[in-house]
Amino acid sequence: MREEPVPLDRYAPDEAPEVRRVLELLEIAWERGRHTLAPAPVSAAQLRVMYIIERDPGINLRTLGRHLDAAAPSVSRLCDRLQAAGFVGRTPRPDDRREMLLELTEAGAAHLRDVRRRREQALYQAMKRMTPDAREALSSGLSAFCEAAGEAALPAESPQRRETV
Repeated sequence: MREEPVPLDRYAPDEAPEVRRVLELLEIAWERGRHTLAPAPVSAAQLRVMYIIERDPGINLRTLGRHLDAAAPSVSRLCDRLQAAGFVGRTPRPDDRREMLLELTEAGAAHLRDVRRRREQALYQAMKRMTPDAREALSSGLSAFCEAAGEAALPAESPQRRETV
């Protein structure tokens, strides 16, 4: 179960401006990235589905729905569109043909590689304008944020990280 959001007026007085500032910076970063690095021809939600399937090949729709916190019909429609685009394949589970298993197609994997390459180039360009101390602070801060938000940051030597660097 998700925690209810805390209204900003309930934060300690010194926390509210910091929360607002971080939120503003995240929104700016998100908007810049969204406009310059759109993952066309898929939506952000479809891209998230592709990342999950890449991490967990053979995932079923029910488990994918739990990852997305989304209803089965919505998850099915997302996968229908990805399958129509040639990015996701569905195969029946061998011991229960009613259950469909999801995997990225070669075109889907290639699309993710291209999205990562473009995003990495843009991030590299921005980070190269930062001082080494600022880059380290960014990395440490994002890792701590992901941990606090309940998402483990990628370890330094994970397969996904090695592939994207």
